[in-house]
Amino acid sequence: MSERIEAELVASVREIKVSEGDLVRAGDAVVILEASKLEIPVLAGSSGTVAEIDVAPGDEVEEGDLLAVIA
Repeated sequence: MSERIEAELVASVREIKVSEGDLVRAGDAVVILEASKLEIPVLAGSSGTVAEIDVAPGDEVEEGDLLAVIA
């Protein structure tokens, strides 16, 4: 089963910490968002392989937007 990693707030994508195909563990930072000059790490909720990344640095995201998928 795959895990959808979604934005929890309106923000801009500051940094992508992983690449497609990378192995991640639960708790690893996947994406860094920036809102109100604060950096907010978005963490993997489960271990697996990064199946897709749906954003790029500089993208603006809304609450609920898909950031990445872990398979």
